[in-house]
Amino acid sequence: MTDQRSVYILLTNTGTLFTRMIRVYTRAPYNHASISFNRELTELYSFGRKNPYNPIDGGFVREDIRTGTFSRYPNTTCMIYELNVSEREVEKMKRVLNVFIRSREKYLYNLLGIVGVAFKEPVEFSNSYFCSQFVAEILHRSGIKIWNKLPALVTPDDFRQSERMLLVYEGRLSEYEHAASPDEEIAQPASAQLAEREETV
Repeated sequence: MTDQRSVYILLTNTGTLFTRMIRVYTRAPYNHASISFNRELTELYSFGRKNPYNPIDGGFVREDIRTGTFSRYPNTTCMIYELNVSEREVEKMKRVLNVFIRSREKYLYNLLGIVGVAFKEPVEFSNSYFCSQFVAEILHRSGIKIWNKLPALVTPDDFRQSERMLLVYEGRLSEYEHAASPDEEIAQPASAQLAEREETV
């Protein structure tokens, strides 16, 4: 693949009450998934809390691994995977992402969808997603086929179990050596500039 590029899937466990409740059903070590377009994780997106202190107000968010809930829980553990894709697939993902960015205020968190996953019954709404459903939707709409199931049934652990994912880091998120430092300037794509700074789950 001459035009090979990479995207990164971040799986995290903050240890919050909500993630502990999800873990009762999933029995998986990580229950939040995000997608990033660079190894430094400066362009990171998911569905979760818009405000780390308000578990009810959820939706599409641009995350920051140094702030929000991640900073409130310094012992957050994670796994970071690299997914090899083509330049054209990245372009498609960016176009899909821009749809979410432009209409970010209308999106809600698909809490019922998590219940549906537990019973293996997809619960889908046009403007609602949970974290791994969102990441799977980005891949699916870009023509990247990893699972033979609907995005609404994809869990964070499905990424961990996929043979297409290359593990690049496991441990505390705060100790990830490729994370950009607060005073480090990193040029970001136009899609990142369009996004409002929002907090994570």
